[in-house]
Amino acid sequence: MCRNIVPLNKLEPAATDEECHDAAVQFVRKISGTNAPSRANQEVFDHAVAEIELATRALLDALVTSAPPKNREQEATKRKARSAERYEAIRVYQQEKRAARATT
Repeated sequence: MCRNIVPLNKLEPAATDEECHDAAVQFVRKISGTNAPSRANQEVFDHAVAEIELATRALLDALVTSAPPKNREQEATKRKARSAERYEAIRVYQQEKRAARATT
């Protein structure tokens, strides 16, 4: 859905309220199609973030799993590696595209 939303389940230490809020903001931004709502929509935007934040916290608190907790640093390293791969693939694609245009 959105690369900026980080999986928060099974983290050690557990996800903070700030992380739940950040995920809710990213979700509402994605759904609404805007990073910053107009003044006319600010209240609705903020209300949606608050509701999703509460739902996120309730979900995380209620989930039960037998899987071991995830190490935050290791998960961050994995995300950075995936991002680097993705951006390298984009760079290579763009370079090949430029090379193909130059030969025609």
